[in-house]
Amino acid sequence: MQALNRTPAEEANGRMQPLARLPLFFALEGRRALVAGGSQMAAWKAELFSAAGAHVDVYADAMSDEMRQLSADPPRGTIALHGRACTTGDLQSASVAVGAFETDDDARAFCTAARAARVPVNVIDKPAFCDFSFGAIVNRSPLVIGISTDGAAPVFAQALRAKLEALVPQGFARWAAAAARWRGALKRTGLTFAERRRFWQIFTTHAVAHPDIEPGQGDFDRFIADVSAAGRNVENGSVILVGAGPGDPELLTLRAVRTLQSADVILFDDLVSREVLDFARREARKMLVGKSGFGPSCRQDDINALMVGLAKQGKRVVRLKGGDPLIFARADEEIEACRAASIAVDVVPGITAAQGAAAKLALPLTGRGRTRRLQYITGHAADGSLPRDIDLRALADAMTTTAIYMPVRMLAMLTHSAIAAGLDPQTPALAIARATCPDQALVSGAVVDIAASLTRESLSGPVLVMIGHAILATPKSQPCVAAADG
Repeated sequence: MQALNRTPAEEANGRMQPLARLPLFFALEGRRALVAGGSQMAAWKAELFSAAGAHVDVYADAMSDEMRQLSADPPRGTIALHGRACTTGDLQSASVAVGAFETDDDARAFCTAARAARVPVNVIDKPAFCDFSFGAIVNRSPLVIGISTDGAAPVFAQALRAKLEALVPQGFARWAAAAARWRGALKRTGLTFAERRRFWQIFTTHAVAHPDIEPGQGDFDRFIADVSAAGRNVENGSVILVGAGPGDPELLTLRAVRTLQSADVILFDDLVSREVLDFARREARKMLVGKSGFGPSCRQDDINALMVGLAKQGKRVVRLKGGDPLIFARADEEIEACRAASIAVDVVPGITAAQGAAAKLALPLTGRGRTRRLQYITGHAADGSLPRDIDLRALADAMTTTAIYMPVRMLAMLTHSAIAAGLDPQTPALAIARATCPDQALVSGAVVDIAASLTRESLSGPVLVMIGHAILATPKSQPCVAAADG
């Protein structure tokens, strides 16, 4: 059967989805911020402005104890208290203004005056008079994270902040500060753009692994030495084969996510879900180089040439494959092509379809006294026929679980041959379509009937078949029910 060829196609980056608020970070150091009101809530806003380095002028007839204490001991920028109401003239030269007012009439007047003076304005707890909002803050300065729900659910934002506080180590503040110190020194080293980028990749990996260590000059020197030792490979770029897993994006490894977020170009297959691509760096080029069974497919030689050519341009190329890149994904040919071109190549493993499907069903693939061996085989050869070198005696072993990849067209012939070689016709068998996806579906029964059942049910999408006594407990035929989140 003649293959239908197609050429690699670049996919446009997805458009930014609608935003309720545009997250911006104001540089206020040395600038003037105005606060109208002396209440406790106004004191909190004044404290934020001072922490950002602003000189804060507070106007109010009465000042709360919190405001007076804050003025006496500000976190950073000065806080001056003025015992009178704010006037229109006070807004001149202010970079930002916040007001605390009980009535809408007072809030409207302040908002109108601020906008006339071209000053961004916020009125506490009155979103109709706000040009910006504050949100919840995770402070690892100079690493700062802001969370906004557009005022819809402040408690929810605080809950997310608490989660992030637990996830983001305090030590990241030291590493972010080190990055600010080292940026100028790094430019003076004479390293190329590709080498500087490699420096920051090493820096980030080390910071994530050692968040509580105080970064010092020795770390800077060591990272520079690591980049220099890489030499030509950095200039050449690199190729990383990444396993995208069987479909569910939550099954990506942390290393896979970090790799996607540092990629210049991503070459991905048809079986990679678009949800997985959402983890990629937004600016990365994304190119479909898919292969589909007996459908239009990019030639492997073209994929290899594209991959190597992009790496030689200094690009960090991610070759993203469904499942695990080392299982029936022609990784051997791509690794060989990279090595032949002296391109640095690495592999990030992924969860293969058999593991993902079994986990979704809580289905052990081995069992004491029932299964001693697990084997993965491919259901067809390069020409689409049944592979001639399949070990049918191994398939017939009653103590083996067999996972058959790409099985559909040759399944009847394969199961017939295995039964002829001694496989018990009543051995349990299971066909899974779209493994781990929300619409995962399955058909189960005896191996003698599984090919006919699969044809009758017409399961769409990529299909995997498993055979063996370890899968005795599976239901006869049903869509997969997604497990509840824990």
